[in-house]
Amino acid sequence: MVGVNAVKNEILKLLPPCIRYIINQIDIDYNSLIELRFRICEPLILVFTQGEYFVQNCGGLTLDRKKAYHVTADDIRGIIDAVTDYSLYAYEDEVRQGFVTVCGGHRVGVAGQVVLEHGRVRNVKHISFINIRVSHQIKGCATCLLPYVIKDGRLLHTMIISPPGCGKTTILRDLVRLISDGNSYCRGMNVGVVDERSELAACYMGIPQNDVGLRTDILDGCPKAEGMLMLLRSMSPKVIAVDEIGSREDIDAISYVINCGCGILATIHGDSIDDIRTRPVLRKLVEEKVFERYIVLGRSAGIGTVESIFDERGNELYIGSLSVAN
Repeated sequence: MVGVNAVKNEILKLLPPCIRYIINQIDIDYNSLIELRFRICEPLILVFTQGEYFVQNCGGLTLDRKKAYHVTADDIRGIIDAVTDYSLYAYEDEVRQGFVTVCGGHRVGVAGQVVLEHGRVRNVKHISFINIRVSHQIKGCATCLLPYVIKDGRLLHTMIISPPGCGKTTILRDLVRLISDGNSYCRGMNVGVVDERSELAACYMGIPQNDVGLRTDILDGCPKAEGMLMLLRSMSPKVIAVDEIGSREDIDAISYVINCGCGILATIHGDSIDDIRTRPVLRKLVEEKVFERYIVLGRSAGIGTVESIFDERGNELYIGSLSVAN
């Protein structure tokens, strides 16, 4: 895991002096810090794995809204200046997507007034809402899954099903690293990652901020369906990894990848295999047994709990409450 001091310094330098001073007075567990929420004229909120708290003017945490520090327009402006190095125009493409990935792999989400051009988002102005999402890499969290997803040295086509905020990206990232570097179940393989939202590798100026393995190639900020085909043509991957599939184009690209003899690691929002079956676009994947393993995540034993693992026929290979991402 990245050093706590490094994470602390990376977050603090994004904050304007006033808020940086307040946050510095708080004994924060940065390993459990998930988000810092800034909404203009509203309380500053820190979100941890165990819950959320308001930040006090004096530098403490509280559940009492009346004691909370309220975010100002200058605070928002100060964060934007720090994130974009005082050149919002230079980051227009990232802002158009709704977020900027910064050093350390942390993601700064923005919201405000959308500027449209020919019916498409051209920019976001009057930014009044910011969410700093803290990047956490937990090396080794997916090791216990290897005997379920690797057979005879080959990665079985694997789908991770998870509600939002249950650690699917963290687990997918570690699986990519383990397969790329090699482990006791398989030799290292070339892995191609389509990192559409810059969350898996968290590239900053082209350099991955997360360790995704020595044999991993990344298409950063690229649409999933297009990226999968690009990687097949250019990088000869043995495995392709994508986060949050769901569109018809994604499904068609996955089928093509598998037909080319390449392994697939993918995640999707959902609660169960039955949940996936109810979606017309995804039902075909389940009915045709495209994926050989389904890993279902939840929160019963904390974020990143493996609730169950199924094979392509729906047979339960594991059921319980194994927490792997804490």
